Amino acid sequence: MSDAGDALMQIGESTAEAVMGVLQVFCPEEGQVTQGLVAAVPPGVHPMEGVPVPAVATGVSFVDGVHGGNVFVMTVKGARRLAASMMGAELPEDDAELTELDLSAMGEAMNQMMSAAAMATSKVLGKEVEIAPPEVQQFTDPAQATAAYDPTPHAVTAQFSILGEPCRLVLFIPNAFIVRMNRALSEMTTEYAEYEQGPLSPLVRDVPLRLWAELGRVRMPLQALVGLPVGAVVELDHEVDDPIDLYVNDMLFATGRLLVTDDSEWAVRIETVHGVPDNPRHPSPDSQSLTAGPTTTTQGD
Repeated sequence: MSDAGDALMQIGESTAEAVMGVLQVFCPEEGQVTQGLVAAVPPGVHPMEGVPVPAVATGVSFVDGVHGGNVFVMTVKGARRLAASMMGAELPEDDAELTELDLSAMGEAMNQMMSAAAMATSKVLGKEVEIAPPEVQQFTDPAQATAAYDPTPHAVTAQFSILGEPCRLVLFIPNAFIVRMNRALSEMTTEYAEYEQGPLSPLVRDVPLRLWAELGRVRMPLQALVGLPVGAVVELDHEVDDPIDLYVNDMLFATGRLLVTDDSEWAVRIETVHGVPDNPRHPSPDSQSLTAGPTTTTQGD
Protein backbone atom coordinates (compact mmCIF):
# COMPACT_ATOMS: atom_id res chain seq x y z
CA MET A 1 0.00 0.00 0.00
CA SER A 2 1.24 3.51 -0.81
CA ASP A 3 2.04 6.14 1.83
CA ALA A 4 -1.21 7.92 0.91
CA GLY A 5 -3.11 4.65 1.26
CA ASP A 6 -1.59 4.01 4.70
CA ALA A 7 -2.52 7.50 5.84
CA LEU A 8 -6.08 7.16 4.53
CA MET A 9 -6.62 3.86 6.32
CA GLN A 10 -5.26 5.25 9.59
CA ILE A 11 -7.65 8.18 9.44
CA GLY A 12 -10.56 6.00 8.30
CA GLU A 13 -10.15 3.24 10.87
CA SER A 14 -9.60 5.64 13.79
CA THR A 15 -12.61 7.74 12.85
CA ALA A 16 -14.85 4.70 12.29
CA GLU A 17 -13.88 3.33 15.70
CA ALA A 18 -14.75 6.64 17.36
CA VAL A 19 -18.16 6.76 15.64
CA MET A 20 -18.81 3.13 16.57
CA GLY A 21 -18.20 3.99 20.21
CA VAL A 22 -20.84 6.73 20.12
CA LEU A 23 -23.38 4.52 18.35
CA GLN A 24 -22.96 1.80 20.98
CA VAL A 25 -23.93 4.31 23.65
CA PHE A 26 -27.31 4.85 21.99
CA CYS A 27 -27.76 1.20 20.94
CA PRO A 28 -26.07 -0.75 23.74
CA GLU A 29 -27.55 -4.21 23.14
CA GLU A 30 -25.32 -6.71 21.37
CA GLY A 31 -25.80 -6.79 17.61
CA GLN A 32 -27.76 -3.55 17.40
CA VAL A 33 -24.77 -1.80 15.82
CA THR A 34 -22.14 -3.49 13.66
CA GLN A 35 -19.25 -2.04 11.71
CA GLY A 36 -18.41 -3.24 8.23
CA LEU A 37 -15.68 -2.52 5.73
CA VAL A 38 -13.47 0.56 5.93
CA ALA A 39 -12.02 1.32 2.51
CA ALA A 40 -10.40 4.08 0.49
CA VAL A 41 -12.57 5.31 -2.37
CA PRO A 42 -10.98 4.71 -5.81
CA PRO A 43 -10.13 7.81 -7.88
CA GLY A 44 -13.02 8.99 -10.03
CA VAL A 45 -15.67 7.42 -7.80
CA HIS A 46 -17.87 9.69 -5.70
CA PRO A 47 -18.01 8.34 -2.12
CA MET A 48 -21.76 9.05 -1.91
CA GLU A 49 -22.59 6.88 -4.93
CA GLY A 50 -25.07 4.12 -4.23
CA VAL A 51 -26.28 5.36 -0.83
CA PRO A 52 -29.63 3.77 0.11
CA VAL A 53 -32.62 6.10 -0.21
CA PRO A 54 -34.70 7.70 1.14
CA ALA A 55 -31.82 8.88 3.28
CA VAL A 56 -30.86 11.54 5.78
CA ALA A 57 -27.27 12.78 5.98
CA THR A 58 -25.50 14.84 8.63
CA GLY A 59 -22.27 16.49 7.56
CA VAL A 60 -19.65 18.79 9.01
CA SER A 61 -17.04 20.75 7.09
CA PHE A 62 -13.46 21.42 8.16
CA VAL A 63 -12.87 25.12 8.78
CA ASP A 64 -9.10 25.24 9.28
CA GLY A 65 -8.33 26.40 5.76
CA VAL A 66 -8.83 23.09 3.95
CA HIS A 67 -11.66 21.65 1.87
CA GLY A 68 -13.26 18.50 3.25
CA GLY A 69 -15.34 17.08 6.07
CA ASN A 70 -17.23 14.10 7.45
CA VAL A 71 -20.70 12.88 6.52
CA PHE A 72 -22.85 10.19 8.12
CA VAL A 73 -25.71 9.00 5.95
CA MET A 74 -28.45 6.60 6.97
CA THR A 75 -31.85 5.55 5.69
CA VAL A 76 -34.85 7.48 6.96
CA LYS A 77 -36.08 4.27 8.55
CA GLY A 78 -32.70 3.86 10.25
CA ALA A 79 -32.83 7.45 11.53
CA ARG A 80 -36.32 6.89 12.95
CA ARG A 81 -35.19 3.65 14.57
CA LEU A 82 -32.13 5.29 16.10
CA ALA A 83 -34.29 8.10 17.50
CA ALA A 84 -36.77 5.56 18.91
CA SER A 85 -33.96 3.59 20.55
CA MET A 86 -32.62 6.75 22.17
CA MET A 87 -36.06 7.55 23.57
CA GLY A 88 -36.84 4.00 24.66
CA ALA A 89 -39.75 3.71 22.22
CA GLU A 90 -40.81 0.84 19.97
CA LEU A 91 -38.78 0.60 16.75
CA PRO A 92 -40.78 1.74 13.68
CA GLU A 93 -41.07 -0.49 10.62
CA ASP A 94 -41.87 2.11 7.93
CA ASP A 95 -40.23 5.00 6.08
CA ALA A 96 -42.58 7.69 7.35
CA GLU A 97 -41.27 11.24 7.51
CA LEU A 98 -39.09 12.24 10.41
CA THR A 99 -40.98 14.11 13.12
CA GLU A 100 -39.55 17.07 15.02
CA LEU A 101 -38.92 14.72 17.95
CA ASP A 102 -37.09 12.30 15.63
CA LEU A 103 -34.95 15.10 14.22
CA SER A 104 -34.11 16.40 17.68
CA ALA A 105 -32.98 12.98 18.95
CA MET A 106 -31.11 12.17 15.77
CA GLY A 107 -29.48 15.60 15.81
CA GLU A 108 -28.09 14.94 19.29
CA ALA A 109 -26.68 11.60 18.16
CA MET A 110 -25.18 13.10 15.03
CA ASN A 111 -23.59 15.97 16.95
CA GLN A 112 -21.80 13.52 19.22
CA MET A 113 -20.76 11.31 16.32
CA MET A 114 -19.34 14.18 14.30
CA SER A 115 -17.47 15.55 17.32
CA ALA A 116 -15.99 12.11 18.00
CA ALA A 117 -15.02 11.79 14.34
CA ALA A 118 -13.26 15.16 14.37
CA MET A 119 -11.42 14.31 17.59
CA ALA A 120 -10.26 11.00 16.09
CA THR A 121 -8.99 12.77 12.98
CA SER A 122 -7.22 15.35 15.16
CA LYS A 123 -5.52 12.62 17.17
CA VAL A 124 -4.24 10.86 14.04
CA LEU A 125 -2.98 14.12 12.51
CA GLY A 126 -1.48 15.40 15.76
CA LYS A 127 -3.27 18.71 15.16
CA GLU A 128 -6.67 19.96 16.23
CA VAL A 129 -9.23 19.89 13.43
CA GLU A 130 -11.97 22.50 13.72
CA ILE A 131 -15.39 21.77 12.22
CA ALA A 132 -18.40 23.85 11.27
CA PRO A 133 -21.85 23.21 12.82
CA PRO A 134 -23.54 20.05 11.48
CA GLU A 135 -25.90 20.34 8.52
CA VAL A 136 -28.73 17.85 7.94
CA GLN A 137 -29.99 17.03 4.44
CA GLN A 138 -32.51 14.50 3.16
CA PHE A 139 -32.34 12.67 -0.18
CA THR A 140 -34.91 10.73 -2.16
CA ASP A 141 -32.56 10.03 -5.07
CA PRO A 142 -28.91 8.86 -5.06
CA ALA A 143 -28.07 11.62 -7.55
CA GLN A 144 -29.07 14.21 -4.95
CA ALA A 145 -26.53 12.74 -2.54
CA THR A 146 -23.63 12.97 -4.98
CA ALA A 147 -24.60 16.49 -6.03
CA ALA A 148 -24.74 17.70 -2.41
CA TYR A 149 -21.04 17.14 -1.62
CA ASP A 150 -18.04 18.24 -3.64
CA PRO A 151 -15.42 15.49 -4.00
CA THR A 152 -11.95 15.84 -2.47
CA PRO A 153 -8.62 14.38 -3.63
CA HIS A 154 -9.05 11.52 -1.14
CA ALA A 155 -12.01 9.84 0.54
CA VAL A 156 -12.70 6.90 2.83
CA THR A 157 -15.97 5.14 3.57
CA ALA A 158 -16.92 2.98 6.52
CA GLN A 159 -20.03 0.81 6.44
CA PHE A 160 -22.31 0.33 9.46
CA SER A 161 -25.56 -1.40 10.27
CA ILE A 162 -27.75 0.28 12.88
CA LEU A 163 -30.80 -1.61 14.12
CA GLY A 164 -30.88 -3.55 10.86
CA GLU A 165 -30.51 -0.54 8.56
CA PRO A 166 -27.44 0.19 6.37
CA CYS A 167 -25.48 3.37 7.10
CA ARG A 168 -22.33 4.92 5.72
CA LEU A 169 -19.65 7.18 7.17
CA VAL A 170 -17.86 9.20 4.50
CA LEU A 171 -14.61 11.06 5.11
CA PHE A 172 -13.83 13.74 2.52
CA ILE A 173 -10.09 14.12 3.09
CA PRO A 174 -8.09 17.05 1.71
CA ASN A 175 -4.62 16.51 0.32
CA ALA A 176 -3.18 18.66 3.14
CA PHE A 177 -4.12 15.96 5.66
CA ILE A 178 -2.25 13.29 3.72
CA VAL A 179 0.81 15.52 3.38
CA ARG A 180 0.69 16.25 7.10
CA MET A 181 0.45 12.58 8.01
CA ASN A 182 3.23 11.53 5.66
CA ARG A 183 5.46 14.24 7.14
CA ALA A 184 4.70 13.00 10.64
CA LEU A 185 5.44 9.40 9.65
CA SER A 186 8.69 10.52 8.03
CA GLU A 187 9.73 12.38 11.16
CA MET A 188 8.91 9.32 13.25
CA THR A 189 11.08 7.16 10.99
CA THR A 190 13.93 9.66 11.35
CA GLU A 191 13.59 9.57 15.12
CA TYR A 192 13.84 5.79 15.12
CA ALA A 193 16.88 5.97 12.85
CA GLU A 194 18.58 8.38 15.23
CA TYR A 195 17.76 6.06 18.10
CA GLU A 196 19.40 3.18 16.26
CA GLN A 197 22.56 5.19 15.60
CA GLY A 198 23.34 6.20 19.17
CA PRO A 199 22.18 6.70 22.73
CA LEU A 200 19.34 8.98 23.71
CA SER A 201 20.14 12.61 24.29
CA PRO A 202 20.69 13.45 27.97
CA LEU A 203 18.02 16.13 27.53
CA VAL A 204 15.26 13.55 27.11
CA ARG A 205 16.46 10.65 29.24
CA ASP A 206 14.68 11.88 32.36
CA VAL A 207 11.39 12.81 30.69
CA PRO A 208 8.65 10.95 32.62
CA LEU A 209 6.25 8.83 30.56
CA ARG A 210 3.03 7.17 31.65
CA LEU A 211 3.21 3.43 30.94
CA TRP A 212 0.51 0.87 31.61
CA ALA A 213 -0.46 -2.67 30.66
CA GLU A 214 -4.02 -3.43 29.59
CA LEU A 215 -5.61 -6.85 29.98
CA GLY A 216 -8.77 -6.02 28.07
CA ARG A 217 -11.76 -3.76 27.68
CA VAL A 218 -15.52 -3.89 27.88
CA ARG A 219 -18.29 -1.50 26.88
CA MET A 220 -21.51 -1.20 28.84
CA PRO A 221 -24.30 1.37 29.16
CA LEU A 222 -23.98 3.90 31.93
CA GLN A 223 -27.05 2.46 33.66
CA ALA A 224 -25.38 -0.95 33.94
CA LEU A 225 -22.10 0.58 35.08
CA VAL A 226 -23.51 2.57 37.98
CA GLY A 227 -25.55 -0.46 39.02
CA LEU A 228 -22.54 -2.75 39.49
CA PRO A 229 -22.48 -4.10 43.05
CA VAL A 230 -19.34 -4.79 45.05
CA GLY A 231 -17.92 -8.14 43.97
CA ALA A 232 -19.48 -8.04 40.49
CA VAL A 233 -17.49 -9.83 37.77
CA VAL A 234 -16.97 -7.89 34.53
CA GLU A 235 -15.98 -10.02 31.54
CA LEU A 236 -13.29 -8.52 29.30
CA ASP A 237 -12.82 -8.94 25.55
CA HIS A 238 -9.52 -10.86 25.92
CA GLU A 239 -8.82 -14.46 26.87
CA VAL A 240 -6.50 -15.13 29.78
CA ASP A 241 -3.67 -16.23 27.48
CA ASP A 242 -4.08 -13.42 24.93
CA PRO A 243 -1.24 -10.90 24.44
CA ILE A 244 -1.18 -7.92 26.81
CA ASP A 245 -1.17 -4.43 25.27
CA LEU A 246 1.38 -1.90 26.55
CA TYR A 247 0.57 1.81 26.19
CA VAL A 248 2.87 4.82 26.54
CA ASN A 249 1.10 8.18 26.87
CA ASP A 250 -2.11 6.80 25.25
CA MET A 251 -0.21 5.23 22.33
CA LEU A 252 -0.03 1.46 21.77
CA PHE A 253 3.67 0.79 22.16
CA ALA A 254 4.13 -2.97 22.43
CA THR A 255 2.50 -6.31 23.19
CA GLY A 256 3.67 -9.04 25.48
CA ARG A 257 2.73 -11.87 27.85
CA LEU A 258 1.70 -11.69 31.48
CA LEU A 259 4.00 -13.41 33.96
CA VAL A 260 5.00 -13.45 37.62
CA THR A 261 8.55 -12.56 38.66
CA ASP A 262 10.67 -14.36 41.23
CA ASP A 263 9.56 -11.71 43.72
CA SER A 264 5.90 -12.65 43.09
CA GLU A 265 5.22 -9.37 41.26
CA TRP A 266 3.19 -9.03 38.10
CA ALA A 267 5.21 -8.30 34.96
CA VAL A 268 4.88 -8.32 31.18
CA ARG A 269 7.44 -9.94 28.90
CA ILE A 270 7.68 -7.79 25.76
CA GLU A 271 7.26 -9.79 22.55
CA THR A 272 6.59 -7.11 19.96
CA VAL A 273 7.52 -3.40 19.89
CA HIS A 274 5.29 -1.60 17.38
CA GLY A 275 6.85 0.79 14.88
CA VAL A 276 10.48 -0.18 15.53
CA PRO A 277 12.19 -1.80 12.52
CA ASP A 278 13.74 -5.23 12.93
CA ASN A 279 17.40 -4.97 13.89
CA PRO A 280 19.71 -7.78 14.98
CA ARG A 281 21.36 -5.37 17.44
CA HIS A 282 18.18 -5.32 19.51
CA PRO A 283 17.99 -7.83 22.37
CA SER A 284 15.84 -10.84 21.60
CA PRO A 285 12.22 -10.70 22.85
CA ASP A 286 12.96 -13.44 25.37
CA SER A 287 15.51 -11.21 27.10
CA GLN A 288 13.15 -8.25 27.56
CA SER A 289 10.95 -8.14 30.64
CA LEU A 290 9.07 -5.15 31.95
CA THR A 291 7.76 -5.06 35.48
CA ALA A 292 4.45 -3.23 35.41
CA GLY A 293 1.23 -3.85 37.20
CA PRO A 294 -1.40 -4.83 34.62
CA THR A 295 -4.65 -2.97 34.76
CA THR A 296 -8.18 -4.07 33.96
CA THR A 297 -9.89 -1.29 32.04
CA THR A 298 -13.63 -0.96 32.32
CA GLN A 299 -15.21 1.53 29.99
CA GLY A 300 -18.67 2.79 30.68
CA ASP A 301 -20.48 4.69 28.03
